[in-house]
Amino acid sequence: MLEQAMKDQVISVFSNLEQHYTLKVEVSESHKSKTELLQLLEDVASCSDKITLEVEAGSALEFTILKNNEDTNIAFRAVPTGHEFTTLLLAILNLDGKGKNIPDTAIIDKIKQINVPVQLKSYISLTCTNCPEVVQALNLITLFNPNVQHQIIDGAINKDEVDALNIQAVPSVYANGEALHVGRASLGELLSKLEKQLGVSGNVTAQGATKNYDVVVVGGGPAGVSSAVYSARKGFKVAIVAEKVGGQVTETVSIENMISVPKTTGAELSANLMKHLQDYPIDVLENRMVESVKLENGIKKLSTSLGEKIETPALIIATGASWRKLGVPGESEYIGAGVAFCTHCDGPFYKDKKVVVVGGGNSGLEAAIDLSAIAKEVTVLEFMDTLKGDQVLQDKLSTLPNVKIITNAQTLAVDGDGAKVTGIKYKDRVSEQEHEIITDGIFVQIGLKANSGAFADVVETNRMGEILIDATCRTNVAGVYAAGDVSVVPYKQIVIAMGEGSKAALSAFEDQIKGLQLAG
Repeated sequence: MLEQAMKDQVISVFSNLEQHYTLKVEVSESHKSKTELLQLLEDVASCSDKITLEVEAGSALEFTILKNNEDTNIAFRAVPTGHEFTTLLLAILNLDGKGKNIPDTAIIDKIKQINVPVQLKSYISLTCTNCPEVVQALNLITLFNPNVQHQIIDGAINKDEVDALNIQAVPSVYANGEALHVGRASLGELLSKLEKQLGVSGNVTAQGATKNYDVVVVGGGPAGVSSAVYSARKGFKVAIVAEKVGGQVTETVSIENMISVPKTTGAELSANLMKHLQDYPIDVLENRMVESVKLENGIKKLSTSLGEKIETPALIIATGASWRKLGVPGESEYIGAGVAFCTHCDGPFYKDKKVVVVGGGNSGLEAAIDLSAIAKEVTVLEFMDTLKGDQVLQDKLSTLPNVKIITNAQTLAVDGDGAKVTGIKYKDRVSEQEHEIITDGIFVQIGLKANSGAFADVVETNRMGEILIDATCRTNVAGVYAAGDVSVVPYKQIVIAMGEGSKAALSAFEDQIKGLQLAG
């Protein structure tokens, strides 16, 4: 099943395994995916003498990973091909104590504080680009806490179960039978939600004394990584605090406008960003957020979601932006049950169904084009009197017979039957008449909002929440800089964010030379 080139890569990945692993399969003789699963796992096992395959008769399809003949509490009810093949390989590497995704001590201690039994189930699709990050994070929680069990469940193979739960978006995560999370998430976010749902404490304030750095960068996207690298190259002691290195870039399927790199993916670029950080003595503090900032005699005092205290004279804010929500009744209630934000992940759930895309910019038009090949009918709602997307996208839409465009449409509410979306209400801004569209799904594509909330009381922002900066990325506060999508800099692009990040770091260096970081 695996081509020889892929086998060679897997052999290299597993060349340093120290423990012994068993892929224990329980599968029904008549299961339609039995042959595919066994061929895949036989190929994986053939890549290392530390891995063996055991097959037993079962009622469905499932395999677990044993380490030295002991259950690791990680089970796949799936044939992990596609995006999840990496998840299988990484699970084995992590169990062996290897892998660059293994979290730092503070996160591991937080995981270990879960003191009640937890059964996690993550429902995934093999075509979902968001699923692997969530599944791999849940595997790490399972790895470091024997109270946790995790099942990875392919919705296509286990369709009856997915239908019974009315799952319409992936990944969908359940903990002890209750919905925990839908969509992309970092390890830190999943861990915090799990603690809240279980009612357990995960504070790590006992970690020790306040950490001090010359420069602290908040945000792990292109701007943040650029700032950290440039600061480290100037000899500063640097920390980068982020939910996830890569930031929103990780959600991008294809990137074709990185000058000198004709084509790459968000996952590849994010991996390269982390690799570049690791070339320097930068403390990478992932899976946490900065919750508050205080200024005291020029020192910026930060508190993180883990309870850590960090101090620095120079703070670079590069927290980027996130998808905007409609903010109308019904939207939050039906996220994951008809309200979605990623067509690549959730579009397949709407095959031969009716969908609505809210937003007529580039992201909205691209979403409509993608969905037109899947859905029976696509309606685009645009608030303004004309579409805002590029003309080439508008021209493409005009050739699609199953796409309808409605302009001057103000979204009023998302309707549902208590379990799933049934429609969307909007008002015609010209006639003032209200209308309802009966639909199976709503894809929200109305742009981004700056992630500046934690800093709003420290630096000046505009009405959009973007941090005000000058041409050198300096804010109104000495020693505080902002770079990338969180700032007012126009054109939210990766290459621009990288340039802005380096500019912020150079400004911080210049101010350090002149002794300006502690001024004011």
